[in-house]
Amino acid sequence: MMTQTVLAPASSNSSSFRWTRWTKRTILFIFLLIIAILSLFPIILVLLGSFKTNQELTGGATIWPKIWQFTNYSQAWKTANFSGFTINSIFVSIATTVGTLLVSSMAAYAVDRVNFKGKKAYTLLMASTLFISIGAVVLRPQFDLMVKLGLNNSLWGVIIILISAHAATYFILVGFFKSIPRELDEAAMIDGCNFFTTYWRIILPLLRPGLAVAGLGVFQNSWNEYILPFVFTMSNPKLQTLPVGLANLRYGIGAAAEVQLMMAGACLSILPLLVVYIFANKSFMQVTLGAVKG
Repeated sequence: MMTQTVLAPASSNSSSFRWTRWTKRTILFIFLLIIAILSLFPIILVLLGSFKTNQELTGGATIWPKIWQFTNYSQAWKTANFSGFTINSIFVSIATTVGTLLVSSMAAYAVDRVNFKGKKAYTLLMASTLFISIGAVVLRPQFDLMVKLGLNNSLWGVIIILISAHAATYFILVGFFKSIPRELDEAAMIDGCNFFTTYWRIILPLLRPGLAVAGLGVFQNSWNEYILPFVFTMSNPKLQTLPVGLANLRYGIGAAAEVQLMMAGACLSILPLLVVYIFANKSFMQVTLGAVKG
């Protein structure tokens, strides 16, 4: 009798614990499902809208297309000169990503490994650029500077300005540098490596997961940049990037709004970002596994 009296509450507590754990998981699953639906619903609307006619799309009667208009994609490709604009966007995005990762990684390595005067002031200055958004206020000075450098009619002016805005990437890489033991630097110095050689041949290869994570954000921002390419390519439309070209799809023949072409173009412009994410996904997994092991 005493054994039964003792075991009954234990069984009851075990069942209560299982029920509580199942309830929490169910609530979490439902919450994540709702978030996923809310996040994906606009993308699904754009994807379905890209296969509709302009009249059906502006009417908004149905979500599902009555007749699938696959020609919207070929028409958007030809109208917006997607081949040329895509090449320009790829050039700007890759050059900006490589330049930003190079500049920010060197700055982060120097700040993390070297003690110098003004180190705190430099960090504070970099942090202030994250919280102070001056946007179009500096657009005119930036343009004037590129005019003096002779880069106002070139995509290199856009690339240099985008590279200069590397504060977020800098702080991301500083966090990764802190996880790399300083003993590696000391061992490399003993073997005869100087400061730059240690950074380039020893530390930088270990930073590949961090570079991939930071590089994906830089690539996405530069790919979606609109204002700078629009301003710097006004006198030379052939240098326009994809976001600027997409804006030209707003009006078609007879100044009529071609919304379905804009949606088709938007879907096409997402494809390169998906490809980049697929290649960078392995690095995200490495960062996640490293965090779990740590």
